Amino acid sequence: MMKSKGKILLIEDDKNLGIVISDFLEMSDYQVIHKENGQEGLHEFFKTPYDLILLDIMLPLIDGFSVAEEIRKHNCDVPIVFMTARVMKEDRIKGFRIGGDDYITKPFSTEELKLRINAILRRVNNKPDNTIKTTRYKIGNYTFDFPNHVLSNPSGHKRLTKREAELLHLLCLNMNRVLRRDIALKTIWGEDDYFMGRSMDVYITKLRKLLVEDPDVSIVNIHNTGFKLEVRDNN
Repeated sequence: MMKSKGKILLIEDDKNLGIVISDFLEMSDYQVIHKENGQEGLHEFFKTPYDLILLDIMLPLIDGFSVAEEIRKHNCDVPIVFMTARVMKEDRIKGFRIGGDDYITKPFSTEELKLRINAILRRVNNKPDNTIKTTRYKIGNYTFDFPNHVLSNPSGHKRLTKREAELLHLLCLNMNRVLRRDIALKTIWGEDDYFMGRSMDVYITKLRKLLVEDPDVSIVNIHNTGFKLEVRDNN
């Protein structure tokens, strides 16, 4: 018996589509658990670990965005792929802001879905060493402990999400130098496109707020190029 490539939680209210997706992914050596509403999906998520969440947005009882928000309160790492018939740009942006890793619009081919899942899990499981080997970083009055995703200063500490920590890590590796947008996007999000870029801009805004207590620390936009973590008197 071939080893499973990963365990996937599918939350989709269309029973027939759920069966099609489950059967196809199981034939591709994934283990799939299918739930038909947001409430059951959340209950299942908290019951057992999963490698990836496939999440419809228009769900009974609890909608997909709310499910994703609840998941992100407790788990910053598990990849979330939104599936929806809604094509509004605002929906895509909202999905990435909540913490989604990908967004696929119905109708889609099961082969495309499988390739997206493969790509996400490959990035999660096989990140290059230079994105995960870390030390502690001094950022003005702050100390950034990347392995534990903790940012501290004299007034306290804050636990960062995985994406926040990865982005701050890249900025620290390039402290007082320009971090190019395309490099950050491809390193953390896996690709460079408009929606991923908007998602990254949201995380940059969050990091600025977290670093606001030290006037000698700033994240500067470099027009059409990227960002620079400027730290003055970082001794």
